[in-house]
Amino acid sequence: MNCILIDDDKLSRKVLEEFIKKTDGVSLKASFSDGVEAINYLKNEEDIQLIFLDIEMPEMTGIEFLNSLKNPPQIIIVSGKGKYAIDAFEHDVTDYLLKPLNYPRFYKAIDRATARHEQNKIHLVGKEEIFIKKNSTLVRLKYDDILWVEALENYVIFNTFKEKYTIHFTMKAIEQKLPSSKFTRVHRSFIVNTSSIDVIEDNAVIIKTDDGNKNIPIGKSYKEKLMKDINLIIK
Repeated sequence: MNCILIDDDKLSRKVLEEFIKKTDGVSLKASFSDGVEAINYLKNEEDIQLIFLDIEMPEMTGIEFLNSLKNPPQIIIVSGKGKYAIDAFEHDVTDYLLKPLNYPRFYKAIDRATARHEQNKIHLVGKEEIFIKKNSTLVRLKYDDILWVEALENYVIFNTFKEKYTIHFTMKAIEQKLPSSKFTRVHRSFIVNTSSIDVIEDNAVIIKTDDGNKNIPIGKSYKEKLMKDINLIIK
């Protein structure tokens, strides 16, 4: 995994740089003392899978940095205080390391990030399908077979005509992977295949399945976009 680290503490950066250097499977691409520099770097560098991030920094806090990212990679928080842990994990961070750092705990975090990286692989294979990783195998899913995608805590569920596939991923990342011409987000917890929608009510879309109708709520902030994404004719 390619990584960067962001920490205004020079000693902490040095320790992390040494830890990363001697650890297989992770490669440090850049090191920053503040989030603003890192944001400018990430605008031109997309091949980053992991960020080590401090919380208390000048100009921009770690949480503000996270909020600025549209499609964040994995994040490992590195902080001298534990009080930010709840807020951090609400951003689906991979781990939370407390300073002073030690290598065994650092390695455990890397091991967790590596496992998640392998689990989370979604492979675009063409205009009409994707591969998702299920255990140790890759499963081909045609876009037309995906009815909707649903968030469940730190996982997402692909609901198809035949099966459900649960993977460790974020909805924001899934939304980036699926083509907007076929899929639209209707709620913070739901992405639907627009071609699978049978009926749209005031506050819900209805999808027919073999087990009956599935009612999916429409979030207020998503309704206008949904109306634009469907082929709507008003008399």
